[in-house]
Amino acid sequence: MSGTTMVVLIVLISVGSGVIFDMYKKHLEFKSRTLKDNKEANEQVAAVTTELLELKQRVQTLEAIVTDSSYSVKQEINKL
Repeated sequence: MSGTTMVVLIVLISVGSGVIFDMYKKHLEFKSRTLKDNKEANEQVAAVTTELLELKQRVQTLEAIVTDSSYSVKQEINKL
């Protein structure tokens, strides 16, 4: 193997290693951002779910009030 061939191989290995290392760093950064975004999305989903459950409870309470027989009697009295 000649000297120039060895130099070319050393340069290719060095450049290739640098490129692979940079690609790996970018991959780790992307993975970190994705996990952060997923965490934020999960927090938002939890907040919306909690709000939805609270609203369902309020609707059930209102339905119970409206369907109560004394409520309809009060409405008829108020009409008079």
